[in-house]
Amino acid sequence: MSQVQTINRDNSTDRQAKKDVILEVKNLKKHFHMGRNQVVQAVDGVTFDVYRGETLGLVGESGCGKSTIGRTLIRLYDATEGTVKFNDQDVYSLKGKELKNFNRKMQMIFQDPYASLNPRMTVMDIIAEGIDIHGLAKGEERRRRVVELLQTVGLNEEHADRFAHEFSGGQRQRIGIARALAVEPDFIIADEPISALDVSIQAQVVNLMRKLQREKGLTYLFIAHDLSMVKYISDRVGVMYLGNLVELAESDELYDHPLHPYTEALLSAVPIPDPETAKTRERIILEGDVPSPINPPSGCRFRTRCPKVMDICSEVVPTWQEARPGHWVACHLYNEKE
Repeated sequence: MSQVQTINRDNSTDRQAKKDVILEVKNLKKHFHMGRNQVVQAVDGVTFDVYRGETLGLVGESGCGKSTIGRTLIRLYDATEGTVKFNDQDVYSLKGKELKNFNRKMQMIFQDPYASLNPRMTVMDIIAEGIDIHGLAKGEERRRRVVELLQTVGLNEEHADRFAHEFSGGQRQRIGIARALAVEPDFIIADEPISALDVSIQAQVVNLMRKLQREKGLTYLFIAHDLSMVKYISDRVGVMYLGNLVELAESDELYDHPLHPYTEALLSAVPIPDPETAKTRERIILEGDVPSPINPPSGCRFRTRCPKVMDICSEVVPTWQEARPGHWVACHLYNEKE
């Protein structure tokens, strides 16, 4: 254990504890049964909080479980294990009116702006679907609210009577945002909302989301794999690997002082605009492929690709711990000495 690093902790009250927690996730697991006793451990024991009014970014390689977390939080999937509390209510115990209210207060923007809109419905009906379900408006008031939402996301009244196939990808995603806003939610899960869009359109959509957050006091869980964009929009960032959360910190802290070897490798691949700075940065190349979530490695799941692997990594699952004030990590490099 001589290689294990120790980081002194600040025992003072964590400033984040003073913030209002809107979403509390503890030991969340989502496993998919594939037959022949095969189980895909898509999400396997994830714990984090989301504070009211912030944007929490969630990043990682494809297949790491980011989107599964989002869909499980909003109850598109049932959790295998763990608890999720939204506004101090257990999400998985909600029924009747409480469940309907939860469905109104937590909304989702989907990744694919082409598949997420019903091709047989007009934009008016797509956006107003939630308004109708929750009985928020009828008749002229219904149309007025939809037109107002279209204008909010940068579209026009004339777009209300068109169909989804008549719009570009960026416009469709704006319609998706308007649909999410229609029921006046508190919390929006944005599941890779810009990955299918051109780069110039990505910036427009992200700036729109930031503007709406300021105006409406929204809270976002922003799921993406573009580390540059995640830093731009997020207050805090969580890093996932093979169904586990391996690091979580404020955006600047995580990008300036990454602790987990996987985070270091991800950040080393982010393009740098300055050629001179880029020349001096060491690129960390991870060897091997991501293991299968059906049969993940014992101990630390990243150990098969980690450049700093130790003997303990194959034997013991690393503890999720606060290595620096507000900076959480699951890595044996930061175990405290007994």
